[in-house]
Amino acid sequence: MGRDPARRLAAGPPSRALGWQDGRADREGASSVSLEIDLLGTDPIEWDIFVRTSDEGTPFHLTAWKRVIERTFGLRAHYLMAREQGRLKGILPLFEVRGLLGGRALISVPYAVYGGICATSQAARRALADAAAAVGRTIGARYVELRQRRDLGLGLPTKALYVTFARAISKNEEENAQAIPRKQRRMTRQGAKNGLSAAIGRIHLDQVYDIYARSVRNLGSPVFPRRLFHAVYEAFEKDCQILVVRHDGRIVAGVVTLFHEDQVLPYYGADLREPNLHGVADFMYWELMCHAARSGYRAFDFGRSREGTGPYHFKRHWGFEPVPLPYQYILLRGRALPDLSPSNPLFQRAAAIWKQLPLGVTNRLGPLLTRYLP
Repeated sequence: MGRDPARRLAAGPPSRALGWQDGRADREGASSVSLEIDLLGTDPIEWDIFVRTSDEGTPFHLTAWKRVIERTFGLRAHYLMAREQGRLKGILPLFEVRGLLGGRALISVPYAVYGGICATSQAARRALADAAAAVGRTIGARYVELRQRRDLGLGLPTKALYVTFARAISKNEEENAQAIPRKQRRMTRQGAKNGLSAAIGRIHLDQVYDIYARSVRNLGSPVFPRRLFHAVYEAFEKDCQILVVRHDGRIVAGVVTLFHEDQVLPYYGADLREPNLHGVADFMYWELMCHAARSGYRAFDFGRSREGTGPYHFKRHWGFEPVPLPYQYILLRGRALPDLSPSNPLFQRAAAIWKQLPLGVTNRLGPLLTRYLP
């Protein structure tokens, strides 16, 4: 690690070439803020405490996600820390990623809906962005992608490709039910009437993966390696749970869920979409919401979706309101933002072909491709 380009980077004056603005520095003078950038060492405790106590922290900022990505995909990490007089003021997890068509990028964080800079001050945010740019230039990256939940206020180019859905939940089950619009609430009850039941347990992890693999093939997307599901479960331990839905003793749906502080985030979910079964997904997420509320969690995060897609409308029908996700970029080569969206015509054509392939083929090829599709 001693040769890493981010090691002991001094955070100098603001980079005006990128047009960044920092109110604190402008009012007090750049010299009033002395920040030093360092790399995460072998002890993750300080980092994880910072993430867990920050309003900007997510499960994907934790070092558990670092272990997941390193174990599953073997990507190189650069976990940056901003300090002021020795005190931790901000963090930025980054991974080196290579694209299918070549080229290198730094992403915070890959295979996650959230990421980016998590900091207590604008000066720390700017220092971390400067350091990320320096690392990116050193490794020859074309850009740095920051999967922020909120705009950093640094004047960075932004792409509003996704929206996210989250809201508070009550410890009272009936209050949660009443927050769901009538039609969708009826679907959750219909599932129970159709003989659906829910259970939680790790022994179902591989069965959930199999359902998920079929589902994403039908959507035209490559599936992640099976080892990703196992790595997530093992890295997050008690903060990862698997809920399955059964019908006549057979598993017909499942969701791998992350728990972070008072939030619940259903992350990898799918059902078999059998024509004779209705309300399976509604029943599954309702059972998960009830379980989370009983366990003391107070926010339900439905994750990101592209506007106008099926998952987008599903979440809207549950009464969740979309909030834009400002993914932000530091462009190191050229001025054009990367276009890796599923709505890119190139990817749409590939998706149409992928849907027609046998499941056995997509299950073998998908894990090879997803290394380059973070």
